[in-house]
Amino acid sequence: MTDAHSLTLYTINMSHYSEKIRWLLDYENIPYQEEALTPAVHTLPMLLKGKRQQTTVPLVQRGSECVQDSPRIVNWLSMEYGPLKTMPAALQEEIVAVQRRFDAIGKPVARYLYLPGFAHDELIKTIWTQFSTPWESAVVRLFYPVIKPVFKIKLKINPKDVAKAEQKIDAEIRWLEEELKKGRYLVGDRLTVADITAASLLAPLACPVEHPIYGTKEFREKMAGPAQKWADSPALEWVRNLYRDHRGKIWARTPRSGN
Repeated sequence: MTDAHSLTLYTINMSHYSEKIRWLLDYENIPYQEEALTPAVHTLPMLLKGKRQQTTVPLVQRGSECVQDSPRIVNWLSMEYGPLKTMPAALQEEIVAVQRRFDAIGKPVARYLYLPGFAHDELIKTIWTQFSTPWESAVVRLFYPVIKPVFKIKLKINPKDVAKAEQKIDAEIRWLEEELKKGRYLVGDRLTVADITAASLLAPLACPVEHPIYGTKEFREKMAGPAQKWADSPALEWVRNLYRDHRGKIWARTPRSGN
């Protein structure tokens, strides 16, 4: 539910794209209410609200206006709540270029994590239903044997495509390592959308302790285990340091169930 003036953020709890916008709103001190959606159950609400033939999150809504897809949301927030301190006009072109780079590895990161993760069905079901209503949880658990293979096909979770995803991720991590030799922040001398995007999209691999899901021991071992190949990378250490210094408390206000 939303009124004409309040801002609602629709998310999926494990979504790194959702975390990107959540972090941006928190850092910019833009008031919002988060509504956490249950995977699979979320598809119809997002399809109807987004009006883009997409079922993706995040999506923001203010009154009757809905904006779907994280870069489109960043643009909208800049226009409606700007100027944003994380999007200085003089650096916008560079910031957007970095944002585009790391948004492009969002699906490869998810693909890379879910391949080992789907060997642990109870963990997946527990994460997916964290903020579910009782009926949503029951639906996911009942139909999980059907949802899982459909999800794997849709996201191309198979050894061949995961191998390609690993190559893409590795290339961006190496690029980031080189960029960080120039300074702590990717564009300019302070935190921008470029840093928030890179850190959010890589957070499931870096497993910062500040994140309530990515930072758990079970997630690190069962889903992010293969990412240990980058454990000592300066790029992932940078992600962890950015969370430590700039993220603040995640879910300071508990999300509502939004399906």
